[in-house]
Amino acid sequence: MPVVAQAFGPCAIGHRVRVLSKAVARAIDALRRGWPVNVGGLSVLAIETCDDDAMTAFAATGVLLSASRAATLKLTNQIDASGEGVLIEAAPWLDLSGARALADPALDLATPMKGPFRVLPLAETKAASAALELARLAGLLPAFLISNGEAECDVTVDDLWAYEMPDALRIVSRARLPVAGAEDATMVAFRGRDAGQEHVALIIGEPNGSVPLVRLHSECLTGDVFGSLKCDCGPQLQQALRLIGDSGWGMLLYLRQEGRGIGLINKLRAYQLQDQGFDTVDANLRLGLPVDARGYAIAARMLSLMGQDRVRLLTNNPAKVAGLEAAGIVVTERVPHVLPPNPHNVAYLDTKRVRTGHI
Repeated sequence: MPVVAQAFGPCAIGHRVRVLSKAVARAIDALRRGWPVNVGGLSVLAIETCDDDAMTAFAATGVLLSASRAATLKLTNQIDASGEGVLIEAAPWLDLSGARALADPALDLATPMKGPFRVLPLAETKAASAALELARLAGLLPAFLISNGEAECDVTVDDLWAYEMPDALRIVSRARLPVAGAEDATMVAFRGRDAGQEHVALIIGEPNGSVPLVRLHSECLTGDVFGSLKCDCGPQLQQALRLIGDSGWGMLLYLRQEGRGIGLINKLRAYQLQDQGFDTVDANLRLGLPVDARGYAIAARMLSLMGQDRVRLLTNNPAKVAGLEAAGIVVTERVPHVLPPNPHNVAYLDTKRVRTGHI
């Protein structure tokens, strides 16, 4: 389907993408404000942001948790973190503090005994999965009160599919940006149709006919800005700039996928759990979130808009290679990106290698 050509023109498909994207943006805003949202016919209220008055008015009939969070709480038997939710019948005595204890693993030690709860069959599986994905996009814990009531804000499963479609991405600005170690750099800014997440690319050097060395770098405020020693993101960023400069020319794509796609606040929550002894994988699962929610179709679209369909990819992550190739970018070479560990990130790097497939 020729979505690329149509999404940028005054046509029905382009209009539809914009409308659907706005519906998701409104729903995200409502959830963050503690307002109910109707997702595919399922009325939900985010536990993290609601208050006592909102909970009373909502008249919840159940609690929706992600499968991995429900498994952590032993509310189900060996349910995989497949993205589908688990529905818990709302007990008459369940108040807001009890609901938050279900939602937030930071409270597990303070409230180890929860329930008893009755798990119900989940009929609206697609709507539940969409609601849980909406929570991730909003940077909230994936836990909702649900009811049979109405909500002023509506979003459908198709809305979520269309939200931040790579084909809706476009270049909005570019400027020369000398940086330390690469004075001949230019920054290119990208934005979706409805002012969603803004991604940038730093082009270092000038095209010389060779395949560019490219680094896909997911945003990491703690590592890139504050120099966190818990991860290797900051050193990876700086070394990537040096290596691209030394290679003659290339690009660093800075993708707004903080915390492997779970957002800054949820990443800090995962850090809390890591301090209790959980590794990065188990910390995310205890939160009810994906181990890695990043996608690379946006990166492929950025490269295409800059006229590049072949890259040498600077990465230790095979998923990045597969993601670009699935989106039509040819990876001619995977270039290893090796850095020494420090005492604070040894376990983190081991987990990346052993549990998430990094080389």
